Amino acid sequence: MSDRSVLATWVAAHSTPQSVVRRARIVLLSADGLGNGGVARDVGVSRPTVLLWQKRFDEEGIDGLTHVAKGRGRRPSVSARMSKEIVDRTLHSKPRAATHWSCRTMARHVGVSHSTVQRIWDMNGLQPHRIETFKLSRDKRFVEKLTDVVGLYLDPPDRAVVLCVDEKSQIQALDRTQPGLPLKKGRCGTMTHDYRRHGTATLFAALNTLDGRIIGKCEARHRHQEFLGFLRTLDREFPKRKALHLIVDNYGTHKHPKVRAWLERHPRFHLHFTPTSSSWLNLVERWFRELTLRRIRRGSFVSVKELTDAIHDYIDVHNENAKPFLWTATVTSILDKLKRCKVISETLH
Repeated sequence: MSDRSVLATWVAAHSTPQSVVRRARIVLLSADGLGNGGVARDVGVSRPTVLLWQKRFDEEGIDGLTHVAKGRGRRPSVSARMSKEIVDRTLHSKPRAATHWSCRTMARHVGVSHSTVQRIWDMNGLQPHRIETFKLSRDKRFVEKLTDVVGLYLDPPDRAVVLCVDEKSQIQALDRTQPGLPLKKGRCGTMTHDYRRHGTATLFAALNTLDGRIIGKCEARHRHQEFLGFLRTLDREFPKRKALHLIVDNYGTHKHPKVRAWLERHPRFHLHFTPTSSSWLNLVERWFRELTLRRIRRGSFVSVKELTDAIHDYIDVHNENAKPFLWTATVTSILDKLKRCKVISETLH
C-alpha cells in the first residue's frame, strides 16, 4: 500500500487519534499542491506547525507522523507516587462514614481534581461505585449434581430431550399511574416510578436445549398441583418414545410426594437437580432475564390477563426464531474458578 493510501485510511478511520489525523491531512493537502497558508487554514493549525510536519514526513516518512519526540508533549499533571496513592487508598481503605470512595470524596482527600481521580481509576480498571453479588453453594453433593447437569449440556443422551425447567413466580401486573413520554432525539423514554398493582402470575417454562424453543404456561399459583399440570403439558408436547431429562432446582414443589408418584408412573421423565444456590446452572434462568428486560420491566398492564397474554405473545415471537444458548464451561473449569473464589474469600476473612 502506498504512503498516500495509508494516510487516506488514517484520515477516514474513526479510531485514528485526532493528532495523527491532522498530521496526515497536512501531508495530503501539501501533496495536492495547496500552499502552506491554505493548509494551515484548512487543518486549523499554525503555519509553523505545517512546516514542522512537512519536514518530519520528508525525514522519517509516515512513521514520523505517529509518535511524539522525546521531551515533547504534555507533561503528566499527577506524579506516579500520587497515582499509586490513589489506587492504594481505593483498594485498601474507606472514607469516614461511607462504604466506598467516590471520585469527589477521594479528590478532596488527596487534593487533586475529581476528573484526575476518575482518569486514574479508568486506567486501573477501578469502579468503587459498583458491586456484584455472589453466593457459594454449600450443597454436600455439589460436585455430583454439577457433573450431572453439565454432562447433560455437553454430552446429552441419544434419542432424548433435555429441558431446563423452572418457575418465574410473583410476576406483577403493574400499571403506571401516568403515561410516559416516548423516546425522541436527545431524550430517552420515560415512565413514572409509581404504579398500581393488579395481581401476580407464575410462569412455568421449559427451555429445549437443542433448539432454544420455550414451552410456557402461566398459572395463578405456584404449587405442586400447577407443577403437575405443567408436567402433563410436557408429556403431551413430545412424542411418547422420547425420554425427557428435566433440569430443575431444589424447590419443594419439585419433590412433593404426589409429584414423585406421578414420575414413577411416567418413567420417561428424569429429573436432574441443580446444587442449592446454583440457579446459574439452569439455562432457562438466562431466558427469564430476556423476558424481564424485553417485555415485563418496562411494560404496563391493567390486569393479570393482559400480563399473561403479553408473556405468551413474547414466547410465540421467540419461538419463531429460537436459538439455543450454548453451554461451554466444563466441570473442571467451574471447579477451578470456585476454588479460586474460596481461596480469596478465606484470605480476606
